[in-house]
Amino acid sequence: MMKFQKNQIRFILICFALTTIISCKNAEKEEADEMASVDKIVPEDLNWSERMLQSEMYRFPEASKLDFREEPGWSYTNGLVLKAAKEVYQETNDERYYGYIYDYADTLITDEGDIRTYDLTDQNLDMLNSGNTLLFLYSKTKEERFLEALKLLRSQIETQPRTKKGGFWHKQRYTQQMWLDGLYMAHPFYAHYTQTFSEEVEAEQAYNDIVHQFDLVQEHMKDEETGLLYHGWDSSKQQKWADKKTGTSPNFWSRAMGWYGMAMVDVLDYLPQDHEGRDRIIEYLNQFAEAITKVQHKESGLWYQVLDQGDREGNYLEASGSSMFSYTLAKAAKKGYIAQKYMEVAEKAYEGVLNNLVTVEENGVVNLNQVCAVAGLGGDPYRDASYEYYINEEIRSNDPKGTGPFILASLQLDR
Repeated sequence: MMKFQKNQIRFILICFALTTIISCKNAEKEEADEMASVDKIVPEDLNWSERMLQSEMYRFPEASKLDFREEPGWSYTNGLVLKAAKEVYQETNDERYYGYIYDYADTLITDEGDIRTYDLTDQNLDMLNSGNTLLFLYSKTKEERFLEALKLLRSQIETQPRTKKGGFWHKQRYTQQMWLDGLYMAHPFYAHYTQTFSEEVEAEQAYNDIVHQFDLVQEHMKDEETGLLYHGWDSSKQQKWADKKTGTSPNFWSRAMGWYGMAMVDVLDYLPQDHEGRDRIIEYLNQFAEAITKVQHKESGLWYQVLDQGDREGNYLEASGSSMFSYTLAKAAKKGYIAQKYMEVAEKAYEGVLNNLVTVEENGVVNLNQVCAVAGLGGDPYRDASYEYYINEEIRSNDPKGTGPFILASLQLDR
């Protein structure tokens, strides 16, 4: 009898232990299933364009504070990401994206149509880029304040200081200087505004003016040997960074060339089909495509911060320029401006960005890494445009000058 009782107790203990183990395993499975079923902040089953846009909206819930701002501000970086947001919205009809765009303008445009933090007297071409956001919003809302703000931005073009040959200075304080950046900042807006509002004679003059800016850049900033364009040109040849014979800065900065490429493909959206300057810009775009393809990093498909000096110590494969080139080449190839072989270059570049420069957090938030934060010419402290200057500027993740073009490239490549 005692032996039977002991066996019973042993059997009960074994059953209890097994039940405990099974219960624990079930609990662990339920916990894992629960964790897996929790919605990520950014779902991973979306296209990369939406994944990056939603990541930006998570990082910067207020579009007026894009670019790591503490206070709302009117700037080109906001306009760059919001151009991408507009295109994602047009693809998806997701009202969250429209709300994000609208909130930017709603925050910074007063009831009277003034633009908070914008100072016309700076004559800063960078400030025109966000005008594209207003052109989009005005077409949908017809809010008078947006129209007044657009007129204010357009008035800057009338007063913008120019070189003797009619080229826009980049800013009032950068005397006699044209920068590649400025072609993107001003001219898609200038062309889009002209197409929307200008009468025939005025429009013809404006389109001629726009094409003239590209002509000047090609004449004074293109290196005939490589086909690449220098970052800046001082028509007075007085800046310390300027070559005393040509007036050009000494290096080929990746993002400057990226701005220029995007400027060309975006201006062509608004330049009339029968305008005599259209073929010239397409020709410049073909020269551009050939030149940047020659300096593409063969293994990764990316481009270096200083385009033609990949073998020098300190140079690195940079995300914003690579994303801009991918967007430019993909859009230009789809539009038929350049040969279809360049679509393969764009795709290789995009894969290079995904494989080498994009990381995804556990919550689904997407990061774009290895973006040059900023680079310019002159100023205080003085930026001398040397190789050492470009490679030693701050590098950071999720700079909007990279995330915006990444979204645009994703859309062009349907990724």
